[in-house]
Amino acid sequence: MIIVTGGAGFIGSNFIHLWLENQQESVLNLDLLTYAGNPENLSIYQEDDRYKLIQTDIGNRVLIDQILAEHKPRAILNFAAESHVDRSILGPQAFLETNVMGTFHLLESTRNYWTKLPLSQQKDFRFIHVSTDEVFGTLTPEAPAFTENHPYEPNSPYSASKASSDHLVRAWHHTYGLPTITTHCSNNYGPYHFPEKLIPLVILNALQGKSLPIYGDGQQVRDWLYVRDHAQALMTVLADGEPGQTYNIGGNCERTNLDVVRTICTHLDQIRPKADGLSYAEQITFVTDRPGHDRRYAVDTRKISQSLGWEPEETFETGLLKTIQWYLDNPEWVEHVTSGAYRQWIQTQYQQP
Repeated sequence: MIIVTGGAGFIGSNFIHLWLENQQESVLNLDLLTYAGNPENLSIYQEDDRYKLIQTDIGNRVLIDQILAEHKPRAILNFAAESHVDRSILGPQAFLETNVMGTFHLLESTRNYWTKLPLSQQKDFRFIHVSTDEVFGTLTPEAPAFTENHPYEPNSPYSASKASSDHLVRAWHHTYGLPTITTHCSNNYGPYHFPEKLIPLVILNALQGKSLPIYGDGQQVRDWLYVRDHAQALMTVLADGEPGQTYNIGGNCERTNLDVVRTICTHLDQIRPKADGLSYAEQITFVTDRPGHDRRYAVDTRKISQSLGWEPEETFETGLLKTIQWYLDNPEWVEHVTSGAYRQWIQTQYQQP
């Protein structure tokens, strides 16, 4: 079996969906269930013997040690993280506690477990650390995309905390021999995305007749990666990745934020036209840019393509259409998330261990 930390979040839950759709191997999901952790994302697996959720902090060494000893995973995929830049600017401490100290404690629990395994199981074990391209800082419009060897230049409390965790993972491999692999992904989008991030926020605000806020001039560029493509890449890395290596995972779809918002409006104009006949683009509003806003991210994915044979299946256009349709088809999930009712669902369905 494998352990996924932070599996009730956006990327983690999509990974678990893809895993259970294609594997018989069990998944144990360890998640603290903070505001963005929503076990309702995985409610269809509640009665599936291959899936179990334990509500816990990855920094709870006593409990994590017990869980590893009892369940004996062959791999751990660490998705657990505070991940919203805006929140990190307002309250950076939680990002240091989870992303830095949480990762440290998880690494130590994993090392304690791993060193007691038979040599053959030590060799096959993997610790996959899911990180972000934001650790590399920002790019000028003409600069080549980030490679795995690009120097770290984080510019926000969030990216600084993720950079710190990356360094810890690297050190635990080189010092202790723990078979770790780190991945750096670009901006994800898709189903189950908590609606504080750009794409789900714009979709839902548009449908509700609210303004569509865009920071600054909207010319910030991001590479967009459909979340299930990311999940498939992580399955590939787990199966064939080399310990001690890092791999960039991207969608090869660079777009400005303004282009993203306008494209969403164009699709909604066709799929769910407004009664007044106006375009959703009329709701676009430019707001004051956030502090330290990186101008451009882009990742060079040649390494994972050439060494592991992974390529994204979705273009930005096909992935975005699937994403918009998912939100239109799942109004109950949207209502629970936007109203906060999913927190009550958590309290009803899950108790502290």
